[in-house]
Amino acid sequence: MKQTIRPHVVQLEASSHCQLRCPVCPTTLRQIDAPIGRGFLNPDTFARFLDANPDIRHVELSNNGEIFLNPGLLAILRLAEARGVTLGAANGANLNDVRPSVLEGVVRHRLRFLTCSIDGATAETYRVYRVRGDFDRVMANVRTIAAHKRRLGSPFPVLRWQFVVFSHNVHELPAARALAEEIGMQFTPKLNWDADYAPVPGMTRAEHRAQTGRDYAGLICHQLWDSPQVNFDGGMLGCCRNTWGRFGTANAFTDGFATAVNSEPMAHARAMLRGAAAPREGIPCTTCDLYRDMRASGRFLRRREDDAGAAG
Repeated sequence: MKQTIRPHVVQLEASSHCQLRCPVCPTTLRQIDAPIGRGFLNPDTFARFLDANPDIRHVELSNNGEIFLNPGLLAILRLAEARGVTLGAANGANLNDVRPSVLEGVVRHRLRFLTCSIDGATAETYRVYRVRGDFDRVMANVRTIAAHKRRLGSPFPVLRWQFVVFSHNVHELPAARALAEEIGMQFTPKLNWDADYAPVPGMTRAEHRAQTGRDYAGLICHQLWDSPQVNFDGGMLGCCRNTWGRFGTANAFTDGFATAVNSEPMAHARAMLRGAAAPREGIPCTTCDLYRDMRASGRFLRRREDDAGAAG
């Protein structure tokens, strides 16, 4: 029986533009250009999307680009707050260029989570990977948000310092952790996804898989049920990891979110991930290494019938 899903959470790209040139990022390498394109989520489109989908309770805004480059971000924050929909930027932002009104706005309009990508505790180390980035400006922006939280008496946004571990910055982990604690940020080291770029022995994703039997990013596949990724133009990407293809032509803005998320390509992909359907050309999951590992090991996703966001 085909499963119809009704997610209450959606990942909706606010910006696929980024001003940095991080060496192995798909955005830097222009790998996202053909399948995703470059653009911003329009506030008017966002308002119509929320009005058409009153069951949506939370929207994640960050993924391939830098959300703070979107000139309509403040309007998006206001629109969501007015409709009782929470927003997050948990996937990450670089915080290099943020208008003062937006620094206050993320607090005043209660952005729930803000992950700050800061891969170093000094300017010299930070700019090795965050090419074109300015460590001192990022830290000033983070401290300004923290000051607005104190002034307005708000716990939001929860600030998270994400530190991707490379061979050139691993020595600064203790200093970065101390800085995060001083500012009032959670600290979350993250394993580098590219095994060929500045790996740290003992801290690679391949070693994590060998030690635990689980893929470091394996939980991402559940997003096709619980929090599907939608492009800034409404195209269906399925998950935040997919930068190489769309799930057919269904569009969450023009065809409707329920129609797009339950389209045949999306439904087939979910069946593949559960081991209930064969891989097929044109389904982005078919070429993903996470799915290939599932097929090789025979360990497919297991989901309960009463999973949140899904109904038979």
